[in-house]
Amino acid sequence: MSEQMSRSDVEVELLAIGAGPSNLGLAVALEELAPDLAENSLLIDRNQTIEWQQGMLMSWATSQVSFLKDLVTQRDPRSKFSFLNHLYETGRLDEFVNMSTFTPYRVEFAEYLRWVAGSLGKVRIELGRECVGVRPRRDEAGAVTGWVTTLADGTAITSRYLVYGGSREANIPPVFADVPRNRIVHSTEYRQRVTQMSGELPYRVALVGSSQSAAEMFRALRDDLPDSEVTWLMRSIGLSSDQSSKFTNELYYPSFVDEFYDAPPAAREQILRELYRTNYSVVTPPMLEHLYADLYLDRFNERTERRLVPMVDITAAREAGDEVVLELTDRRTGAVTELARDLVFLGTGFDTRMPRLVRDLASDLELDRIDVSRQYRLELGTDSAAACYLQGVNEDTHGISDSLLSVLAQRAEEICRDIVAHRERIPAGAVSAEESATL
Repeated sequence: MSEQMSRSDVEVELLAIGAGPSNLGLAVALEELAPDLAENSLLIDRNQTIEWQQGMLMSWATSQVSFLKDLVTQRDPRSKFSFLNHLYETGRLDEFVNMSTFTPYRVEFAEYLRWVAGSLGKVRIELGRECVGVRPRRDEAGAVTGWVTTLADGTAITSRYLVYGGSREANIPPVFADVPRNRIVHSTEYRQRVTQMSGELPYRVALVGSSQSAAEMFRALRDDLPDSEVTWLMRSIGLSSDQSSKFTNELYYPSFVDEFYDAPPAAREQILRELYRTNYSVVTPPMLEHLYADLYLDRFNERTERRLVPMVDITAAREAGDEVVLELTDRRTGAVTELARDLVFLGTGFDTRMPRLVRDLASDLELDRIDVSRQYRLELGTDSAAACYLQGVNEDTHGISDSLLSVLAQRAEEICRDIVAHRERIPAGAVSAEESATL
């Protein structure tokens, strides 16, 4: 249920920041498992519409996970909020079944998320509401009793429970610090930015990275900027296929989270290290086949405007007049060359640090480090009448699947049930600073 909230300070029991899959999954769990709490819960998002991977919504791009890993099916396959029910309700079930696929197009999964948002009956959603900061609310004794979230328009939203479900920040490598932002296009903004460019101009483009997002941009640029010269730069020796298998995929099960969380730090590090190339800096086999076939035909037709340059480091970048000059160091020979471009596209993923908003909140709470419980609750050091939960940013403690759809439905239930238990155990206002030390 989406409605326009008045531009004045408001109070809710639960505020969820970000209306992406994580918090939409939580909204569904609230409506089905805790309807009384759902009625006093609000989701906010800075975007004007419900989107999923908005920058990479190419018409041909598909999800890399099964449609059964939607917002609810792995928690309750009978739920009315499932992807299959969405297909049924929108009259597209027969056609999807006929496709004989487990991976829907990315645009139709984004449509599913909008359908879920519009189908909520109790949880409110406010769009175009950008969060600029969160601070703890304390009583006279100094105990944390809630949260004050400030929006870009000056509105303050107070809540007892806070759930962060936003994504990590885009990773802009430090070497590009002195390059004007209008010459850099990160994958998270690809569709928005490229639609503002003239497809008839012969841009000189550098593409950086060896990930799936870089591969998808390389493919998309052929159609979006067809007269452009594209040089794809990567540190690796070449593009690699993801190293997943049915065996490694079992480590993406929701049930594996317990095992990972209970493992000692050294074991966690080993698991993450060995699973890294099942998800990062790799490309799916179908995309690799498509890219290689395109480049094969380019060579056959003696077209040289699209090329891959492996094993190079970008050791400097600067704006010079109307172009960006990249200093490239060959990792095999050490030779240094320069490459002049008009635009730089980045498939460089996300900043691995906790999001700035979470780091700033931890600083206000005077936390030495950001830790979460098995139920994703931020560890405050003492018991509190308030609680904060972090979704999708806990790979170090909950495993490599934490930022993906794989565990989303189960995680939403765990957070929902933990909030319900917390409400029953500690009524609002029941904990003072003096009492918290004994709980």
